[in-house]
Amino acid sequence: MPKHELRAALSLAAVFSLRMLGLFMIYPVFALLARGLAGATTASIGLALGIYGLTQGLLQMPFGMLSDRVGRKVMMVVGLLLFGAGSVWAAQAHTIAAMIGARALQGSGAVGAVILALVADLTAEENRTRAMALVGMSIGLSFLVAIVLGPLVAAWIGLSGIFWLIGALALVGIAVTVVAVPKPRQRRVHREAEPVAALLGTTVRNPELLRLDFGIFSLHAMLAASFLVVPGLLARTLGLGAGSGEWVYLPVLLLSVVIMVPAIIIGERRRRMKAVLVTAVAALLASQIMLAVGHDTPVVLLGALLVFFAAFNIMEASLPSLVTKIAPTGATGTATGVYSSSQFLGIFVGGAMGGWVLQHLGVAAVFEFTAVLAALWLVFAAAMRPPRYLASRVLRLGGGTYDAPHLAAALQALPGIAEAIVIPEDGVAYLKVDTALYDVRRAAEIAGCPQDGQPA
Repeated sequence: MPKHELRAALSLAAVFSLRMLGLFMIYPVFALLARGLAGATTASIGLALGIYGLTQGLLQMPFGMLSDRVGRKVMMVVGLLLFGAGSVWAAQAHTIAAMIGARALQGSGAVGAVILALVADLTAEENRTRAMALVGMSIGLSFLVAIVLGPLVAAWIGLSGIFWLIGALALVGIAVTVVAVPKPRQRRVHREAEPVAALLGTTVRNPELLRLDFGIFSLHAMLAASFLVVPGLLARTLGLGAGSGEWVYLPVLLLSVVIMVPAIIIGERRRRMKAVLVTAVAALLASQIMLAVGHDTPVVLLGALLVFFAAFNIMEASLPSLVTKIAPTGATGTATGVYSSSQFLGIFVGGAMGGWVLQHLGVAAVFEFTAVLAALWLVFAAAMRPPRYLASRVLRLGGGTYDAPHLAAALQALPGIAEAIVIPEDGVAYLKVDTALYDVRRAAEIAGCPQDGQPA
C-alpha cells in the first residue's frame, strides 16, 4: 500500500477508534454510576444506555448517502460535532431524562458509513480490502481497551468525567479529520463500501443476509443487556467496585482473544465458517443459561463471561466476512450498511428491553431474555447455507465504450470469477472471485486496463 494511502487509512482508523473508544468506555460502569441521576430507574438507565443505538442505527445510512452530495469530510465533522455536543450534555446531566436526550444526540453523529466511503475514495481498488481491514482492527482494539479502561477512568473522574473525556476525544477526532485526513480528488459512489438506495430492497429481501443481520442484532442486544447486570454481579458476587472491574475484564478478554484466533483460522483457511458460526452461537446460548442459573456463583459467573466474550469476539471477526461473501455482487456496501444498522438497533433493544426486564422481573430474567435471542439465532444459523468462499474485487475499466452485458459475460467466463457486473457510468466491474484461481492480469486485459487494474 502506498504511503499516502496508508496515511489516509491510519488517520481514518484513528477517527473511528476515538469515537468507538468513547462509546464502549461507559459500558462497564454506566449501570452502576447512572443510579445517582435524579429520577433514575433500572428501566430508564437501560433506555439511556441503549438509545444511542436507535439514533445511530436510523441515521447511519442516510449520513453515508448525504456525504455523496455535500462531501465526506463535511459530514464527518458534522457527525463528530453532534457526538461531542451529546457528550458535553451528558457530562452536565443531573437527571435521567437529560441523560436519555444526551445519549440520543450522541448517537445522531452517525459517521461510520461516511468513514468507510472516504476510505474507498482515498484508496485504489487493489488496496481497499487491506485499508478496510485496518479500520476494522482498530474498532476491535478500541472495544478491548475501552472495556478495561472504563472502570479505571470511572474510579478517577466519575461518570461525568468520562463524558467530558468523550467530548474531548470528539474534538481530537475533528482535528484529525481536518488536518490529517486527505481530501479526495473526487467523490463517487463505491458500491462495495457504501449503501446505495436502489439496492436496499434486494438486500433486505436476501434471506441469508437477514440471518446475519439478525445475528449481529442479537449479539449486541445481548451485550447491552448484559452490561446492565454484570457490573452489579461483579460488585455483589466478587466484591468489586466500579473502579475494580478491570481485574476481571482484562484476563477474560485476553483469554477470549486467545480462543478467537484459532477459531477464525479454522473457519477461513479450512473453509469451516458455518461450523464455527454455529458453535459460537451455541456457546453464546450456553453462557446465557449459565448466567441465568448460576450468576451468584463466582466460578460460574467468571466461566460464563469467558465463554461469552470468546464467542462474541469470534462473531465480531467472522460476521462481517460472511456479509461480504454472501452479499450480491456490487451490493457489498449496501449489505454492510444494513448489517451495521442492525447492530446499533440491537444495542437499543438490548438496553431498553434489558432495563425493563431487570426492573420488573429480576436478574435471572434478563439472561433468560438474552438466552431466547441466542436460541433463535442458533436456529437461523443452523439453517444457513454454507457460504461460498469468494472475495469481492473491483476492476477499473479502461477507456472506451463498453457493452456491459457482453463484458460481464466475458469476465465471468474466466477461471476464478463466479459473478461479474459492469457499471459503465462508474467505470468499474464488480467481481466475486475465488482468490486461489483468479487471474487479475487476464481479467485486466479483457477490461482494457493494465495488470494493476488502473485505467490504460
